Amino acid sequence: MSFFWSSWITILSLGCWLFIFGVLVWTLRSRPVLEEDETTGHSYDGIQEYDKPLPKWWLVIFFGTMIWGLGYFILFPSIQPNTWKGVTTVEVDGESVPWTSANELNSQLQANNRVFTENFEQNILENAGASEATVVLAKLNDLQSQRKAGEENAELQTQIDEQVKLLAPYVDKLASDPEAQKIGNRLFLQNCALCHGSNARGALGYPDLTDNDWLYGGNADQILLTIHNGRVGSMAAWQQQLGESGVRAAAEYVLQLSGNQNDYELDAAKVAQGKVLFEANCVVCHGPDAKGSTAIGAPNLTDDIWLFGGDRDAVQTSIRHGRAGVMPEWQTKLGNERIMLLAAYVRSLSHTAAE
Repeated sequence: MSFFWSSWITILSLGCWLFIFGVLVWTLRSRPVLEEDETTGHSYDGIQEYDKPLPKWWLVIFFGTMIWGLGYFILFPSIQPNTWKGVTTVEVDGESVPWTSANELNSQLQANNRVFTENFEQNILENAGASEATVVLAKLNDLQSQRKAGEENAELQTQIDEQVKLLAPYVDKLASDPEAQKIGNRLFLQNCALCHGSNARGALGYPDLTDNDWLYGGNADQILLTIHNGRVGSMAAWQQQLGESGVRAAAEYVLQLSGNQNDYELDAAKVAQGKVLFEANCVVCHGPDAKGSTAIGAPNLTDDIWLFGGDRDAVQTSIRHGRAGVMPEWQTKLGNERIMLLAAYVRSLSHTAAE
C-alpha cells in the first residue's frame, strides 16, 4: 500500500474515532438548563422534551466499542500499515512474523499441513508398508527449501526431479492400500475433477486418466513428475507451411494410421501425399511409426484415443491451427505427501481399467 493511502486510512480512522469520542464526552458533560418540571423548555406539537441520561448499558457498550477500536489500532497493522506492524504475531516457516491476513492464512495452512504430514507418515505410510519413504521425503523437502522465488536453478531442479522419482516404489504400494485410495479420491475430486471429470474420463482437450494411454508416461515416477511440475504441451499450426491441400492430405493419412475408425471413404491420392508430408514434417515428434513420444508429450496416432477429437474435421483443425494444453504444477499447492496419494490414486485408475 502506498504512503498516501496508508496515511489517508490512518487519518480517516483516527479522525473518526476522536470525533465520535469527543462528541460523546461533550454530550455527557453538557447539561442543559432545566425548567422546574425537569423539561428542557423545548416543545414540539405540544410534546415536551425531558433531559434523561443515557442508559448505562448503552454507555458501557458504546465505550466498550471505542476501547476495542483503540485496541485494534495497537494490535494490528491499522495505523500506517507500512510502518506500524502491530504487536500481534503469527508463526510462518518457524518464525514469528507480524499479523496480516496473508500471514494468518499461511500459518493456519502450515499448521494443518503439519497435522496431515504427521498422520501421513505415522499411519498411512506405515499401513501401506512404505515407511521408508519418509527418508526420501525429508531429502526432497530439504532440496525444495533451497529454491528461491523467481530464480531458476536448472541443476537444483534436476536434483529435485531425481528425488521425486525415488518416491515411485512407495506410490505403487499406496496404490494398493484402500485407505490411501480413499484419501487420494477425495484429493482428486477437490483438485482434479474440474478438468478431468469426477469419473476421471476427461473431456475434449482434457486427458482420460482411466484408459492407460499416457502422453507423458503412466509409470509412477512419470505421474509424480507430471503432478509435481505440471506440463505444457503444444502442436504447431501447419497451414502456412503445408497449405490447405497439404492439411487435408496429412489429415487423410493420419485417419488411415488410426484405422479409419469412422469408416470414411479415404482418398488414396491424398493418403499418399499425406504420407510424404508426414515423413517430412511430423516424424520428429510423432516418430516414424507415428506412435508418439512420452518424452515430449506427442500422442500416439495409431490408436483410437483422441484428445481433441478423431473425426475428419477435428483432425484437420488440429493440423491447420495447432493445439495447446497446460496442466499447472501442484507441488506448491498440495505438497509432496498429498501428491504421493494423488499419484497413487491416478495410477490405480488406469490399472483397474486395464485389468
